[in-house]
Amino acid sequence: MQKALIVCFTVAAVSIGALAGADGHISDKQIETAVKARKAHMQLYSFHLATLGGMAKEEIPYDADTAAAAADSIAALSGISQAGYWLPGSDNASIEDTRALPAIWEDGSDVGAKAGAFVEAALLMQTAAPTGLAALQGAMGPLGTSCGGCHQNYRQSNN
Repeated sequence: MQKALIVCFTVAAVSIGALAGADGHISDKQIETAVKARKAHMQLYSFHLATLGGMAKEEIPYDADTAAAAADSIAALSGISQAGYWLPGSDNASIEDTRALPAIWEDGSDVGAKAGAFVEAALLMQTAAPTGLAALQGAMGPLGTSCGGCHQNYRQSNN
């Protein structure tokens, strides 16, 4: 698992460099498309997290098949390379209509480690969700913490 994450983040770093033109320039169209893609990806996470969260809070009835489908979707989404979504110059200080903070691209950023923690939590949820409500509830903490770990440092708040 650890090796797979290292490979994933290495591919992501290389991919970001490859997305720029020969002169290193990233076009406005590339940035616009990247922001749309990452927002769509996050909306899909949110949709499936709402299902699991609703079950965990017992606001909607627990259903093993539905929980498994939502958890499988989150795990699958976490395995898709997002390298092309996070282009330099696609932060909220550079363009409008994004909440991504410039800190994502700063030296010393631990966004890759935060993404790795999310992948691990998604895989934990994938295992737990179909086995029962208590297991799903137990896996919600790590999943929520991993989401918040990135959002607290790298996403502008709504306030």
